[in-house]
Amino acid sequence: MLTINGLVKKFDKTTALDNINMTVKDGSIYGLVGTNGAGKTTILKLLAGVLKADAGFVGIDDKPVYDSPEVKSRIAFIPDDLSFFGGYKVREAARYFSRFYADWNQTVFDDITAEFELPEGRRMSGYSKGMQKQAVFAIMLATSPDYLILDEPIDGLDPIVRRSIWKHIVNASADRGMTTIVSSHNLREMEGFCDSIGIIDKGRMALERDLDDMKSDLHKLQISFGSIEKRPENAYNELHVLNRQTNGSVDILIVKESAAALDRFAKKYNPVLFDNVLLTLEEIFIYELGEQHGMYIYELGR
Repeated sequence: MLTINGLVKKFDKTTALDNINMTVKDGSIYGLVGTNGAGKTTILKLLAGVLKADAGFVGIDDKPVYDSPEVKSRIAFIPDDLSFFGGYKVREAARYFSRFYADWNQTVFDDITAEFELPEGRRMSGYSKGMQKQAVFAIMLATSPDYLILDEPIDGLDPIVRRSIWKHIVNASADRGMTTIVSSHNLREMEGFCDSIGIIDKGRMALERDLDDMKSDLHKLQISFGSIEKRPENAYNELHVLNRQTNGSVDILIVKESAAALDRFAKKYNPVLFDNVLLTLEEIFIYELGEQHGMYIYELGR
């Protein structure tokens, strides 16, 4: 299991990460989300052993990552900056990495490069950024890592390639228990594949939960008592309301409550309309951060 406890990382006098705690279950797909500059990339580099923590613990199975070549050999890291690979042709890079990974799987590399139809005669510096990501993904997955760490892996890729990359990640998780930690701004796609989510805000862990549990206590409600005049006075004071809008006789609320609390509310007041609409991960992200900053946004342009 991959764990972070009390993690602190500073750059000069700036604290990039402050007392971060994080747990990633083996065989799961963990999504790391946050605003720009929140600290996601720094966390991934610490998990990969590229950076050293100033305080706290970053490790796998109670062994620290940074000081352990044995632990690092179980990790494959795909950063957002792929300039290191630019001087190689894709098969040259594959031969280089195959020397360092005992479980190198040539079949996986061949299959993925063929699937992506990557030109093998050019150096990767001549690839588009999307093609570079596809090539590096093929190389890193062929190392047969126990832990795959990805920083914005699908940014700039077309929908077919994105779907293919997710397919390979899911299959590796199912077939051999690979654990994946992925940072992305594409919350709609992450919602379809991630088991757990960590939300980073200004260098702190704002929320970390299984995705299903995260959706269980944040709700969008459509409530009507037939008319505004028939709405019981102060009825909504019993709910933890993050946002409220009114459209005619229908109140639209974002609330942070358990399903049991909502059931009690509905039975007590018996509204003529009580509709609980599922929130997307994108909406959860906005409302969770909005609550902490005292800012609430109702619609996302849909």
